[in-house]
Amino acid sequence: MDELVAKVVADTGIDPAVARTSVIVILKFLRHEGPSDKVDVLIDDLPGAREAMAASDAGGTAGIMGIFNDLTAAGLGMGEMQAVARSFGEYARAKAGADTVNEIVASVPGLSQFV
Repeated sequence: MDELVAKVVADTGIDPAVARTSVIVILKFLRHEGPSDKVDVLIDDLPGAREAMAASDAGGTAGIMGIFNDLTAAGLGMGEMQAVARSFGEYARAKAGADTVNEIVASVPGLSQFV
């Protein structure tokens, strides 16, 4: 998880605490909205992700508008949300494989605009 957060910070310039919360929000959104078998693979391929999700109250709201609200509450503007999503997607593809991530993205209406 620390490696992913560090990548998001390096790619976007946002505060590490905001980056960590944002990543957790994204993971919880994917767990709720995506195909569970693929999302479980992704989460397992991101070291520390399960533990971070379990330890955080952030996120968990359903739908594209829900994640928008959760990321706004975390402190991100629209441009930052897109940058975080792109950075997250790049890292996730490197760790879990492009096929897994692409299947998750394709299964969630509207998500492909961001990742």
